[in-house]
Amino acid sequence: MAYGIALRAWGQYACFTRPEMKVERVSYDVMTPSAARGILEAIYWKPAIRWRIERIHVMAPIRFTNIRRNELASKIPLRNIQKAMRDTTSPLGTFIEEDRQQRAAMVLEGVDYIIEACFEITAKAGTLATGGAPDPTDREPGKHYDIFKRRAEVGQCFSQPYFGTREFPVSFNWISKDDIPTSPLLGVQDLGWMLHDIDFSNDMEPRFFHAIMRNGVVEVPPFESKEVRA
Repeated sequence: MAYGIALRAWGQYACFTRPEMKVERVSYDVMTPSAARGILEAIYWKPAIRWRIERIHVMAPIRFTNIRRNELASKIPLRNIQKAMRDTTSPLGTFIEEDRQQRAAMVLEGVDYIIEACFEITAKAGTLATGGAPDPTDREPGKHYDIFKRRAEVGQCFSQPYFGTREFPVSFNWISKDDIPTSPLLGVQDLGWMLHDIDFSNDMEPRFFHAIMRNGVVEVPPFESKEVRA
């Protein structure tokens, strides 16, 4: 059985990078389901549950702006990482001052979303050691619902959630699913193919879905559905 929650998340900037843009970042028009899942997991994550995004409500007009950001020009080669894993002594550091570039980014400005999601109990629930013994309460959905609600209401999180990149922090608060306001955006907007999430069980394969926003709401299909494609 899935338990549903709603969370309001807003911030000054956001960048949900389109993967087809190879050099300079260009954001999707709307937050991706994987970014929404990351926000929820930053607030409350356990192997006992799995978050599923159901809807994303867009509560502010979609506005883009250009900024310039410092980024690394390259990344550490895979062979260097593999070597460090084998011998545990090879350095993996990189000097920002020697490899820094300024790049333009097309980002969203003044974002405000409501995330509707649910969670499911996984096979790992109750099997992990807590104080040397399995915790049978891991299989109780009400426990996880109450913990998430309590943390969201007081602003607690395991790590600071962010909108796409760590420079764009998220402010959030709990909202009842019965009290979700109507989005000010009207009409139908075709957002094209959007990243749904990463298939971690299949060599980290990205999966996409055809996103359509109706009156400010994007319905997110289940990850296993035929609407989600590689």
